[in-house]
Amino acid sequence: MIVIDTNVLIEIFDKKSQKGDEALNKIIESNENIIITAINLHEILYGLQKYAKPIKEILQLPVLNYTKKDAKLAAELELKIEKTGTTIRRTDAMIAAITINNNASLYTLDLKHFKPLEPLGLKLFP
Repeated sequence: MIVIDTNVLIEIFDKKSQKGDEALNKIIESNENIIITAINLHEILYGLQKYAKPIKEILQLPVLNYTKKDAKLAAELELKIEKTGTTIRRTDAMIAAITINNNASLYTLDLKHFKPLEPLGLKLFP
């Protein structure tokens, strides 16, 4: 299973984006089930509604909810990263926790934010 990050969704929905075409092809070639988190759904709906873009397609994707187990892990991840002297966006910690707890891989174009979480159990795609 692959959790698709918001920045990948944005590129895919941008019909002029070569990066989006490449991302979509990687996803299709992987033959993996794809899913988004409730956090990603919020982020993408905000942007789509703000810029008056259609939202029908995004609502068809399955969504992983944010649970107590995810909240516990997200807080632990955020604290561990802070102890290294860097910070992580809270929503990124939440997305990472959901991904880890569902034994999935995260497909993101924002490696700067998520790469530090690999030693803590986050699997990145591809």
